[in-house]
Amino acid sequence: MSGGRVLVTGAGGFTGLALARTLAAQGRPVRGLVRRAASAPELSAAGVEVIGADVRDESAVRSALRDVDLVYHLAAVFRRAGVPDSEYRTVHVDATRMLIEAAADAGVRRVVHCSTVGVHGDVQGDAPATEDAPFHPMDIYQRTKLEGESMARETGRRIGMQVTVVRPGPIYGPGDRRLLKLIGGVARRRFRLLGSGRPRFQMVYVDDLIDGMVLAGNRAEADGRTYILTGAEAPTLTELVNEIAEVANVPPPRVRLPVWPFWLLGAACEAVCIPLRIEPPLFRRRVKFFTSNRWFDTSRARRELGFAPKVGLHEGLERTLDSYRRLGWV
Repeated sequence: MSGGRVLVTGAGGFTGLALARTLAAQGRPVRGLVRRAASAPELSAAGVEVIGADVRDESAVRSALRDVDLVYHLAAVFRRAGVPDSEYRTVHVDATRMLIEAAADAGVRRVVHCSTVGVHGDVQGDAPATEDAPFHPMDIYQRTKLEGESMARETGRRIGMQVTVVRPGPIYGPGDRRLLKLIGGVARRRFRLLGSGRPRFQMVYVDDLIDGMVLAGNRAEADGRTYILTGAEAPTLTELVNEIAEVANVPPPRVRLPVWPFWLLGAACEAVCIPLRIEPPLFRRRVKFFTSNRWFDTSRARRELGFAPKVGLHEGLERTLDSYRRLGWV
């Protein structure tokens, strides 16, 4: 394991912040590239050198790469109303190519590029998806993340740079907001299941994901490889909701509603709100959550990296809900 300087792009996000703080705690010199300064105090308090810049700013990126041995590329555009497709593409694809080329010029050893299991879309069949499963991205975010990981590999091969791609599952943990509607909604008894509840939803606890990403950055055999990183348990939506309810000490939701009325309502909300750049109260992709199967096989990461998730679902949900309560979110 190299002890050189690490650059984390997207260090202001939930996962980027956790990764930067973990690496700093391990004694690595860490530099974090952040677009917004809100998280800079937390990073600085952890001993992380903070650079405020857009990942598309080539001059700033080249400056951030000075004396860097390893790059974790997590910077991304998350789904928001009114964001043009071109912005997803410039960040996920064009900036990825530029970053890897600049990293090679700076003498960086390896770039770990963070994609998403969402590139596989709704997993079909009665077996979990491996890294070689068909791709079925379902929106502009997932399409450009798939294009971004392809660009990362192609650029690495073209210029001789080590590139490793990781595809995290849905990430949860203390302070996470992306799954607050699910976990917090069940805890507040405001969540309703749509559809059968049979699709699987396999999450990864943030600490386990960070362990896997650290391994991907430092194992020699990870060069040129792609790894799915997610938790060991793959509950159905019904099982997951029941587990959250048990942890929260509330009754599980009993009412199930049909999917199709909410799909139509989501389409109508998008048609009205998105042209006005207003965040719709309901998206079709949120409805799709209830019908999409997210079930993945981590055998390659376990075999080649030694990836071994340590936090079980029940414990992870307990930690997450405790943080929500401390923060006043539930």
